[in-house]
Amino acid sequence: MRRNAANLAMMLICACLSGALTSGVVRATGSEPGENVQANPGPCIAAAAAADDDKTIEVCGALIDNEKATKPDRVKALLARAGAYDRKQMIDRAIADYDTVLKLDPSLADAHNARGELWRRKGDRPKAIMDFGAAVKLDPNNAVAKANYKSLSLELERIGAMMAVAGKPSFDCRKARRPVEKAICANPALADLDREIVASTFRTVREAQNPGQARELQRAQDQFIARRNAEFGKPGYDLQKAMRERLQRINGVDGY
Repeated sequence: MRRNAANLAMMLICACLSGALTSGVVRATGSEPGENVQANPGPCIAAAAAADDDKTIEVCGALIDNEKATKPDRVKALLARAGAYDRKQMIDRAIADYDTVLKLDPSLADAHNARGELWRRKGDRPKAIMDFGAAVKLDPNNAVAKANYKSLSLELERIGAMMAVAGKPSFDCRKARRPVEKAICANPALADLDREIVASTFRTVREAQNPGQARELQRAQDQFIARRNAEFGKPGYDLQKAMRERLQRINGVDGY
């Protein structure tokens, strides 16, 4: 997002300067009676170029609110202010500015992508994927938007896969016979722990440095299962605690 904000700010500066050079007009905030002059975008351009976020918010905000500001100048000032808000972690305000930009000009692929990145940071994946998709549709060659769309699509696929197995253990509950297995099947938290333990055991055995280490790792898991089966239901035995400790032992203190 920060790279996008910087790019948008540079677009603002270059476009404004180009417009000024092309027209040969120096805009002023004051005027003679009856003279129809536009608002001056100069301070907003300068603040954005200097990466002075507080100043950008102040002076670009004044330009945005100025009824004499042209639509292109207002759009560029909104983009600059949105970037400043983002860098100051004021995400909701940045999104609001991108909302206004896209109402004024819905064809801006970079603005869709930038807003999508903000939605993603807020955890709103559906809105993020819609913005990334819109950006790619508007500009199929936008590498940043394409990468964002692809990575979020994969993330959503993984989440969907995880949701499909949530609350399900590593074994078929229809074939559960032991009391401990039935208890795991009846408790989604225990079922998730069981699945994580088996998956982590598989990973550590697969990544073992040699066959002997792999056999030792698998033996430790088999011993845990045997102890779990034998001790479940006895006074003082906490199945969830035992499973959590087993998972931590497999993955280590850092969780891997």
